[in-house]
Amino acid sequence: MTSLDQPDSPQGYLLDNARAEAGERFTWLAELFDGVTRGHLDRLGIGPGARCWEVGAGGRSIPEALAATVGPTGYVLATDINPSWLTAGDGYDVRRHDVVADPPPEPGTFDLVHARLVLVHLPDRARALATMVAALRPGGWLLLEDADTALQPLACLDESGPAQQRANRLRNAVRELLTRRGADLRYGRTLPRTLREAGLVEVAAAGSFPVGGPACNQLEAATIRHVRGELLTAGLADDTELDAHLAAIHAGELDLTLAPLISAWGRRPS
Repeated sequence: MTSLDQPDSPQGYLLDNARAEAGERFTWLAELFDGVTRGHLDRLGIGPGARCWEVGAGGRSIPEALAATVGPTGYVLATDINPSWLTAGDGYDVRRHDVVADPPPEPGTFDLVHARLVLVHLPDRARALATMVAALRPGGWLLLEDADTALQPLACLDESGPAQQRANRLRNAVRELLTRRGADLRYGRTLPRTLREAGLVEVAAAGSFPVGGPACNQLEAATIRHVRGELLTAGLADDTELDAHLAAIHAGELDLTLAPLISAWGRRPS
């Protein structure tokens, strides 16, 4: 996920950036959602000369897209607590930053602050949100995008046989791990209210719901490989069913889907 990496502990981020599977997940998340994010950036009027902060960037795709959008007269800062997947010098700056613990970089100066699949994983979401709002200039936009897994918890909407039932059991197991690490699986639906309560205006929201296809399949496989050890340690799955699930994915037997991504945006009053 394009989110902050935290230490691997019961309260740390489950899908940490330190694992090789994180790079795979960034690739397929970009395939699924970058078009959605870019559409919102266009809607908000982000263009040449804009100053942008990408929070919990994870991979390179959105920082690169922002750098191309704002051009040489603009500025893009990409931050993450583990920025190892980012490449400084590709038109954007890279900085290690913890959005919960650290003060905002260059407060009051950004035309856009964006975070995708970040806040849902942070127990102290209120503090992270306050940091992002403080970074906005008057009139600047905050764009938050987070999943709402509780709205649609299934891996396979069409639970037509044992393989689909197993996929849904394993999706529930991953959700249990996320909950134990402090994720709020109902957070996406709260974003419009959260932005209004933060004092932002012109708040609106939209949803995206990928259903099936190679990117969903590849993302699922990378996620299962990423958290396999944690599932086994917690007693939430065994090797036999994990191997069978991965085999079913690679055989193209499953129509896998994701939780809805809720995108919400608001402007800091001038």
